[in-house]
Amino acid sequence: MHEGLLAILRKLRSNPDKELRLLLLGLDNAGKTTILKSLASEDITQVTPTQGFNIKSVQSEGFKLNVWDIGGARKIRPYWRNYFENTDVLIYVVDSADIKRLEETGQELSELLLEEKLRGVPLLVYANKQDLGHAVTAAEIAEGLGLHNIKDRDWQIQSCIAIEGKGVKEGLEWACKNIKRK
Repeated sequence: MHEGLLAILRKLRSNPDKELRLLLLGLDNAGKTTILKSLASEDITQVTPTQGFNIKSVQSEGFKLNVWDIGGARKIRPYWRNYFENTDVLIYVVDSADIKRLEETGQELSELLLEEKLRGVPLLVYANKQDLGHAVTAAEIAEGLGLHNIKDRDWQIQSCIAIEGKGVKEGLEWACKNIKRK
């Protein structure tokens, strides 16, 4: 089984008392909840669309990690801004096989990056569903989202297959290493 979230944090955190806030956003059906459940080592066979938000708080051995998974349906997106305060890492999930909505997801991400409360917050983009035949590569998604133009924060794109847990841990390791020490 893939390494749990706490094991990753234990290796990476120099200041274990800090509470971390990870905001998990992206369009509906991108795989946010599957990634969240995968990080928490929970069963991912029964994932339903998120109507509001899920929060997983993992507390163990001095670590407190709050992962906020906010629904991505169009009617919910205006409420995303209610969750921006004190975000340590912004995790944005893209469905690599949903080519029709790449422009829409890029627009949403651009707007997030302009938000004052998210200024300078490291950005991790998961290019999810890489196992699907018509998925575009992480490099193509990075290009389509204009990630190379981002100069005001650290960013990383990570290919992943959330249902298999592939790439999820690597992305999180990058995120933990790039958290700005407050």
